[in-house]
Amino acid sequence: MYAERASRPAGAVVWTKSPGGPDDPGPGRVLPDGCMDLLWNDGRLLVAGPDTRAYTVEGATGGWAGVRFQPGAAPAFLGVPAHELRDRRVALDDLWPTRLVRGLTARVNAADDPANGLEEVVLERAAGGDRPDPLLRRVVAALEAGRPVWATADELGIGARQLHRRSLAAFGYGPKTLARVLRLQRALDLARDGVPYAETAARTGYADQAHLARDVRELAGVPLGELLGGR
Repeated sequence: MYAERASRPAGAVVWTKSPGGPDDPGPGRVLPDGCMDLLWNDGRLLVAGPDTRAYTVEGATGGWAGVRFQPGAAPAFLGVPAHELRDRRVALDDLWPTRLVRGLTARVNAADDPANGLEEVVLERAAGGDRPDPLLRRVVAALEAGRPVWATADELGIGARQLHRRSLAAFGYGPKTLARVLRLQRALDLARDGVPYAETAARTGYADQAHLARDVRELAGVPLGELLGGR
């Protein structure tokens, strides 16, 4: 069973997934969303980098917990440019000193709930770390609103090359890919709410329903109807 809640780190989400039970769908499909996660799985700490395509979780054991950072926030916390983790899942001790990670892992494992322990670690370390560049939030907001990349760069007063370079470090890919990922998420939100596919495509900036269907297949790896449970 999957559950999530807002986290005290601004804009972050704490989530859990328990194995087994009648509601467990088995292997999961994680769609690109521009985010990065700090993960706990069966007693170990991991980092999920930004995805450019669906990531299928197969063969993993035990429960899961995670703190999902809003787009652009995780690199400041981790101290690693996002593009170095693109489409990857890595052990936290590949990024941070082993002794430090061993202590953090012990704290999370000893918590009453791994999700709460993970959140406390994030809160503590984020308080003394670097803050994300506030410009990045404006980039995300503009692209979420459907603004073209060139217009976003112009409104922010930076060149297209600088925007691309800063986007790679913050989001893991350039602004065009980020815009595509965010558009997919907007479209899926509408479709899940029952908006017809053709109207969903028009409202989220696709050329037509066929364009939406192609993007879903390329980014999610399955047709739109299958992704949404055969609607």
